[in-house]
Amino acid sequence: MAPAAQSVVAPVIPLAKGTVLFPGSVLRVPVPPSRSDIPALISNVYTRATKATQRVDQITVVCVPLNSPLVGRRGQKLLEKDPEKYHDLFEADSRNLRKDRLFGYGVTAKITGIQGQNGAEFMMLVQGASRVSVDKITQEQPFFEAKVNTHADAASRETNSEEFQELFKTLKRLSRELVSFLRVSAFILSSGSAGLNPLLSRRLEQFILRKQPAEGGALADFMMNVVEASYEEKLEVLAAVDTQQRMQKVIALMERQVDDIKGNIKVTTVTSTAIPIQVDPEDMEKMNQRNMKKIPTLMGVPPAGFNFNGMPGGSQADQQDADDLQELEKKIADAKLSPDAAKVAEREFKRLKHMMPAQAEYQVVRTYLETLAEIPWSIVTDDPIGTDTLEAARRQLDSDHYGIEKVKKRLLSYLTIVRLMQSANETVDRQVKEAEQETADLESSKPTTEDKAPLDPELEEKIKASGLKVQMLQSKRRSERAPILLLVGPPGVGKTSIARSIATALGRKFHRVALGGVRDEAEIRGHRRTYVAAMPGLVVQGLRKVGVANPVFLLDEIDKVGMANHNGDPSAAMLEVLDPEQNYSFNDHYINTPIDLSKVLFIATANSLDTIPGPLLDRMEVLEFSGYTTLEKRHIALRHLVPKQIRVNGLQEEQVKFNEEVVSKIIESYTREAGVRNLEREIGTVCRSKAVEYVEANDRGQPETYRAELTLEDLEAILGIERFEDEIAEKTSQPGIVTGLVAYSTGGNGGILFIEVLDMPGDGSVELTGNLGKVLEESVKVARSWVRNHAYELRLTREPTENIMKNRSLHVHCPSGAVPKDGPSSGMAQAIALISLLSGRPVPPTMAMTGEFQLSGHVKRVGGIKEKLIGAYRAGVKTVLLPAQNEKDAREVPSEVRDGLKIIYVSHIWEAIRHVWPDAQWPEDANFPPVQARL
Repeated sequence: MAPAAQSVVAPVIPLAKGTVLFPGSVLRVPVPPSRSDIPALISNVYTRATKATQRVDQITVVCVPLNSPLVGRRGQKLLEKDPEKYHDLFEADSRNLRKDRLFGYGVTAKITGIQGQNGAEFMMLVQGASRVSVDKITQEQPFFEAKVNTHADAASRETNSEEFQELFKTLKRLSRELVSFLRVSAFILSSGSAGLNPLLSRRLEQFILRKQPAEGGALADFMMNVVEASYEEKLEVLAAVDTQQRMQKVIALMERQVDDIKGNIKVTTVTSTAIPIQVDPEDMEKMNQRNMKKIPTLMGVPPAGFNFNGMPGGSQADQQDADDLQELEKKIADAKLSPDAAKVAEREFKRLKHMMPAQAEYQVVRTYLETLAEIPWSIVTDDPIGTDTLEAARRQLDSDHYGIEKVKKRLLSYLTIVRLMQSANETVDRQVKEAEQETADLESSKPTTEDKAPLDPELEEKIKASGLKVQMLQSKRRSERAPILLLVGPPGVGKTSIARSIATALGRKFHRVALGGVRDEAEIRGHRRTYVAAMPGLVVQGLRKVGVANPVFLLDEIDKVGMANHNGDPSAAMLEVLDPEQNYSFNDHYINTPIDLSKVLFIATANSLDTIPGPLLDRMEVLEFSGYTTLEKRHIALRHLVPKQIRVNGLQEEQVKFNEEVVSKIIESYTREAGVRNLEREIGTVCRSKAVEYVEANDRGQPETYRAELTLEDLEAILGIERFEDEIAEKTSQPGIVTGLVAYSTGGNGGILFIEVLDMPGDGSVELTGNLGKVLEESVKVARSWVRNHAYELRLTREPTENIMKNRSLHVHCPSGAVPKDGPSSGMAQAIALISLLSGRPVPPTMAMTGEFQLSGHVKRVGGIKEKLIGAYRAGVKTVLLPAQNEKDAREVPSEVRDGLKIIYVSHIWEAIRHVWPDAQWPEDANFPPVQARL
């Protein structure tokens, strides 16, 4: 018994006279100029495919043969014996089709191609899918449309019955026997029977052998393309919805043809796989052409698993090639290519099927198709962001990295935006579904063509408005645009590892692309397929590796990409990859079809912005890593580096113990870097030394002599003498010495720097020592000029016109002469030092200051405030003078440092002077403006 049918309304293609399409077969439908219904149907199919954003072969049509006077519309035989009347009736309706001339059964199909030239008769290629019965013709003009009921083959419980199994065995045996006889008849040129060439027959035998009982109905349908049968017999098989009845009818037809062949040919036993007959090649060619003409339904696209290109004889290698092509075709179908890529793949696959495997281009085309199938065109990581996702991502980032709050804040804001978009899209999808249901209800209320009732204008207007509402709602869907981030900072600050943590927090796949040293544009865009050993670029290769369209891509060391040369400009090739307005259609030279990169979260890293071209830098959102402070390094070491090095060096946590004092000593005295790489190396050195000590104590049989706790004395024995030494605030002070603040160029560390000024009899010259840079030298000159100009107001001279520098020379020195020093941030300290020297007033030793100094006396903003304040706190400074413009920067300083320092903000040198010497008498505030004029 056949399974229950399902109803559907679909366009109908009336087939030409004498033509029947069976499920699983491919048929060429001729379209003469007199058939206006088929062009109208094709136009409708293309329109529906465009609206539904589908391919044409995804729109279902129904192929229905013409009725026969000898067979009823439901497949029953009629008593009609007048052949002349039969032909007259059949010819009478060939050019004037009516719905009563259509058979009661047909086959759902998909349009796989259209062949022909402009102005000539063209042919439409259709592939059958499943059997249907025509319930009612709902439309005749401009093309036929009908309500049909689909019928599936027998269920598994029916195929397990003994009767069904016997029928299937008989069908399979007769199918193989018929194919064998047709192969033999192909060598007998005088035979009037249709024959098959050896290669095709061997393919058919392999196809039949692989069939299982559940595919009995499909095998019966397929053999109707091979067996000789009249038009009426084909209609009867098409109308056999019950699988067992269909198999019985096909068995009867095959038995008849096999008996006819046995009667015409004397058959002897053949045990060889090849027939021992010598045939002239010209005769073989004529025979193949004749046989292929006699089996028109096998022309065009071959059945699944067949490959008609190969050496005669159908060797095992040929079968393997056929299976590989079938698997490749399935991979391409499962890849869900974009419309452009699908067209390219379809064209290339057709070329591949007509190539010999030994051809050089065969492997090139095959590799290209495999690459297309492996690219994730529509496969994405499903990452619905719920109420707990943001908190989980925050915990993940905090557990992997300490500090770098700006980067974490930016990523959490991105997650928040994605969550809002998903919520908005869910609401839109729900509204679209409701609107589509409303449209479907209105469409179902339309009168059919048989009712001959006029269409209500109001109903038609409602249907049109409902369709526009669906389109409007669909346009409201929001597409996610992943940000393109550039993490800039010194080496070792965690730029690469934070990118991996981002992928983990987002629940996406991660891929790293190393751009350092890339000199060829083809490494980014890929090589054109005309070159030998061509391959896709690094971006497409990364997509193939991760297998999803929305991974996290780390573009490592983007500042080290090669510049323009004879191989192209790799940095210019990155413009299209990293441009949000262009990368939705990235064109790789090898793939040569647009690829959507807009869902990829690109994170680039760089140590410096100087070598990145301006247009490329403009496309990325820059997040700076300033380097870790001493407090952050200590936290990272105790939380991550120490446990890691203990584990790497084979120790247990209780066998070596680091305290905060030891870790701080390693940071301050043995490393001076922005990141933590050298710190990790020094910790590893300490762990290895303790491991040797532990093993030696155990080997001597004196494990009690081993001490797990580390002390400061152990560090000097293990790591040697201290490599770096920080300045400590003086206990006493003298005029001309001021404590300044410094942030080292390596980043992450800061400290204090003494500025010493000495005067002597001379000619007003200034001598600078201490490895001072040009900008710092200019700061000294600015401070000297301002002090000389305001010497009377500072009570350094008795007369306003007196030159305080007339008979004296100055010597400015900054200790640690081996360390280069530069920058404008010591300007205020230089001026205070000069005033201190010339007035004889010492500056408090626990007071430090920083700020750029101008001739007008204003103090301007400087950088590195976080590192400077931490260094000052560590050196024992109690009071710090900062420019007023740096007040917002001081907020990023750890609370421990802010609470331990008294921070005073000044905007003019007179304010600083009053805070340094509050007990002295100075001019009134009216002598200097509180706000700097900008005119």
